[in-house]
Amino acid sequence: MSRKCILVVEDDAAVAKGLVFALEEESYQVISAENGEKALDLARSNNPDVILLDIRLPDMSGFDVCRILRKEKFNMPILMLTARDDLTDRILGLELGADDYIVKPYDLKEVIARIRAQIRRSYGELAMQPSHDLIRFGNFEVDSTQWQVSRSGEPVLLTPTEFRLLHHLVSRPNRVCSRSSLIEQIWGYSSDIGSDRSIDVHISHLRDKIEDDPAHPRWIVTVRSVGYKFVP
Repeated sequence: MSRKCILVVEDDAAVAKGLVFALEEESYQVISAENGEKALDLARSNNPDVILLDIRLPDMSGFDVCRILRKEKFNMPILMLTARDDLTDRILGLELGADDYIVKPYDLKEVIARIRAQIRRSYGELAMQPSHDLIRFGNFEVDSTQWQVSRSGEPVLLTPTEFRLLHHLVSRPNRVCSRSSLIEQIWGYSSDIGSDRSIDVHISHLRDKIEDDPAHPRWIVTVRSVGYKFVP
């Protein structure tokens, strides 16, 4: 696997230095920004593989940075770092397109483990599983070898987390998947955002992108009090 690039966005110089040092010790290429504008510039010019994004920044919030990047079609994993242990903030981050959420104070080993998991699931062996290479439903194609979804030949942009969730569901047609099983499939570790609500937010994102009427879904159906299933 090629050397991965991590963008660290943190306005506290001491915290940023510690993160950069720890990640470089793990052989990652690391670039850093102390504010939102610089973070956006570096993301646009370097297209990093993963972004560690602090919520509290001097010029704009990490939420704003995440929202702008997703609006501009950047789909790399974004892990939000914050001192706020608040469910509302977690859900807001998810709704704006974040993939994970780490609450300060954190252990550097935990941060590294989260990054490894995101890379493994987004770019590594778990992204290259050969089963169900091409799945078609309606006018959609889900290509697991290229990690692409298309609709009538036009690409549908999903984040890595959204793609994993969709692929897991469409690979198991008519099978009910509980929220807990989906959490394990998507994150594969104990996540600060690994809650039922987090799955619901990602399902909402998917429906917005693939359903003609997200309020009355055709493909991804809710199984009340349990989870979701894909109806081909």
